Formats: sequence, structure tokens, C-alpha cells
Amino acid sequence: MIDLPHGGRGNIFDEQELVKHVREELRSNYIVQGQQNVSLAEHTKPHSLDYWLRQFAECPDTKQAVNSVCDALVATGLFKTADKPDPVTGRRVKALCLV
Repeated sequence: MIDLPHGGRGNIFDEQELVKHVREELRSNYIVQGQQNVSLAEHTKPHSLDYWLRQFAECPDTKQAVNSVCDALVATGLFKTADKPDPVTGRRVKALCLV
């Protein structure tokens, strides 16, 4: 389980659910980080980690894909970081890739 430090008290998520989301919902081997300091309604990266994590947060209008969360995901051994194309813009951005 991974802690969301900006999600609200006691907000956590299961990293295996993220693996499942990336494989089954995104049909990919990576998810872009997609950090945005906007409300959920204004978020422009619906296929990003930041957007996905907000479903677990008491505070969904706060950025959730912070570096400590990404570091914790890499520490599980399930992910590594890389630059990958954003599925919306095509620009290369920070992403978490399945190992």
C-alpha cells in the first residue's frame, strides 16, 4: 500500500490496482505522471497517474502524483521511471513504466 501524503488523513492505494489499471484500462506498459496544480474538474490529463490517484484522495482537488509517491512506486520494484509520449499531446514527459 502506498501513502498519499496530500490525499488527506490515512489515504492510501494498492499499487497492484495501479498495475491492473495500466495493463487493462490504459492497455499500455506505462502511465504518465501528469502532475497538475488544478482542481479535478480542470485537470487536462485524464490518462495520468495524478488524475487516477485523485480517486483515492479525500482531497481530489489537490495534486497527488508527487515525487514521494512516484519514488514509493519505484521502490516496490513494479515500476521504473522513463520519459514517454503523453497520450494526449504526444510530447515526451515523465512516466512510470511497468518492469
